[in-house]
Amino acid sequence: MEIKNNKATLVLYSNLLRDIKARIRQAQIKATLSANAEMVTMYWDIGRMIQERQDHEGWGTAVIPRLARDIRNELPEEKGFSERNIKRMLRFYREYPNILPIVPQAVAQLQETENKDVLKVPQAVAQLPENKHSSILQRLLPQIPWGHNILLVERVKDLSRRLWYIEQIIQNGWGRGIPWH
Repeated sequence: MEIKNNKATLVLYSNLLRDIKARIRQAQIKATLSANAEMVTMYWDIGRMIQERQDHEGWGTAVIPRLARDIRNELPEEKGFSERNIKRMLRFYREYPNILPIVPQAVAQLQETENKDVLKVPQAVAQLPENKHSSILQRLLPQIPWGHNILLVERVKDLSRRLWYIEQIIQNGWGRGIPWH
């Protein structure tokens, strides 16, 4: 069907095009935010796995360079697993040991039985917050990029102040050049 070139039809078509472009952008933003939340949760979980092995197996920090090297060799297409970033994952977990993971949808909780390291996610009732900030942080941490999370862990020691920054990042779209006070 051909679009007629009268003014009313062109306006209707322009409106349709505008609405479709807005919907595409909305979906792209939601996909990016969803991917970010999954990555932040994965990094927290990797930190958890390393911490648990260090606690139970007595492994020291020498395991981290080896992990970085082996991940790079075995999964060369994957980025973000440098020695430095793996240390950050461990630190992130240590900062928030009882906050993540976010409870995924039921279908996302399916597990491979042969993989003992797959995270078994407790029901939401079992994840009651341990302090007044836990439930807020659990909801907000995955909403901000990994680089922001790391900057906050490194630069803001007070948890209440860190929470304030997280809320400002989300509300105001602050980049990493955060106006530190």
